[in-house]
Amino acid sequence: MPGGRLTDEDRQHIAAGLADGLGYAEIGRRLGRPASTVMREVTRNGGPDDYRADQAHEATRHRARRHKQARPPAAPVSDSAHGRDPRAVQDFTESFTALLVQQGLPRMEARVLACLYTTDSGALTATDLVQRLRVSPASISHAVAFLEQQGMLRRERTPGARRERYVIDDEIWLRSLHAALRMNDALVVASQRGAEILGVATPAGARFESSAEFLLIVSDAHRHAMEQWRQRHATRSAPSPEAP
Repeated sequence: MPGGRLTDEDRQHIAAGLADGLGYAEIGRRLGRPASTVMREVTRNGGPDDYRADQAHEATRHRARRHKQARPPAAPVSDSAHGRDPRAVQDFTESFTALLVQQGLPRMEARVLACLYTTDSGALTATDLVQRLRVSPASISHAVAFLEQQGMLRRERTPGARRERYVIDDEIWLRSLHAALRMNDALVVASQRGAEILGVATPAGARFESSAEFLLIVSDAHRHAMEQWRQRHATRSAPSPEAP
């Protein structure tokens, strides 16, 4: 039934839809389900290329048995203030995590980022993350190291406190874009070098030259977007002039 748990028949329809090249929204429409439900189901069971209805059904049954046998009550994934619906917050967090995975983040890193993103403070300790995500400290440590390398979070230590906190803020995507820009610039240099070595008059050399031209346009667009953001952020942060 719509809104309830997915049935084996639902999963067969999802598998058939994927095989026909349908998107999550269309599959969800045919099932009477939100596209986010279909996305979560596919992402946690092999992705669009490896989804198998029977395997997904068995994996779900196994997770349900394990949940009943061993898992303690889940800690809240987000601050519970402001009159929020906990179920709606949970559903959004899962769909946002699935979207981050679809965009290329490893699943654990996506879970950590989504957990931080949906927390009003935007800052949690390793212990907080372990309790909320119910994973090992080592998993959190590896995920945090990856996200920090990508510029998607930073560490801070409150004066007098013993534990570090992992923090995201309004500039998370600015730092991520800056990291992507450095990689893009490196690809520009490599492409220009490839065109020079292979010869721009040859097919391979021309391919590298074309790539370098495109990547330069991408770099310029990134820099323009970053400058626009800085200007808007500075305008919003500026103190209002005092009234006469």
